[in-house]
Amino acid sequence: MSDENSIVERTSRVTRSREQARQSYNSMSRFYGFLSSGSEKKFVQTAIEGFLKPHEGERILEPGFGSGQVLVALARAVGEEGKAYGIDISDGMVEVTRKRLAREGLEGRVELTRGDAASLPYEDGFFDGIFMSFTLELFDAPEIPVVLQECRRVLKDGGRICVASMSDQGKHGTMMKLYVWAHRKLPNFVDCRPIHARAFVEDAGFEVTSCEIMSMWGLPVEIVLGGKGS
Repeated sequence: MSDENSIVERTSRVTRSREQARQSYNSMSRFYGFLSSGSEKKFVQTAIEGFLKPHEGERILEPGFGSGQVLVALARAVGEEGKAYGIDISDGMVEVTRKRLAREGLEGRVELTRGDAASLPYEDGFFDGIFMSFTLELFDAPEIPVVLQECRRVLKDGGRICVASMSDQGKHGTMMKLYVWAHRKLPNFVDCRPIHARAFVEDAGFEVTSCEIMSMWGLPVEIVLGGKGS
C-alpha cells in the first residue's frame, strides 16, 4: 500500500468550486455526449466488458454519469432483474440522461440522482459494482480518497470497483505536456487531469486485481479493477 499523503500531495489541485463545476457541466450538458462518446468509447467498452463485467441481476452505480451513454450499457447488462444507478452533480446532465433513457426504453432499469459522489446517498453494502469513467480525476486531490471511501462503504463485501482515468503513469511525451498545459489554462473545458488511479484505489483499501495502461491520442489512460474484501 502506498503512502496516501504523498499521493495526495503530488497530485495537482482542482481550484474550481462544486458550484462552478455544476454550472460548467450544466452549460455543456446539451453537447457533452458528442465531445466524450467518440474519444472515450473504446476505453469505456474495455473497462465494462473486460474488467467490471456486470452480471444480470446486479446493482451497479456510476458516479459522474455525464450524458448517460454508459448507464444505457450498464442497464442492459444487468437486465430486468438488476438495476443501474447514477449520481451526477449537474442538473443538466440528469435531464439529458433522463431523456436518453426514455428514448432507449430503459427508465425502469435506472435510478438517477443529482448529488455529490463525495457523499453518496445510499446504504452501506448496497451495490455489487461501481464504475467510474473519467470522473475520479475531476475531484480535488484531497477529495479523491473521500470519494473512494464512500464507494467502499456502499459496496457489498466481495463487490468490485472499476476506474477508467487519465493517468500520470506511462509515457510522458509531447501530447501529455500539451494536455497538462491546456488543463491549467482552460480547466473548465479540459477538465480531466492525469492522476495515479491505481495508487488511490489501493490506498482506499481495495485489492487491485487488474490494471492496464492504454493510450488515447498519445495520452495514458489507466483502467483499474479493485475488489472489496469481506
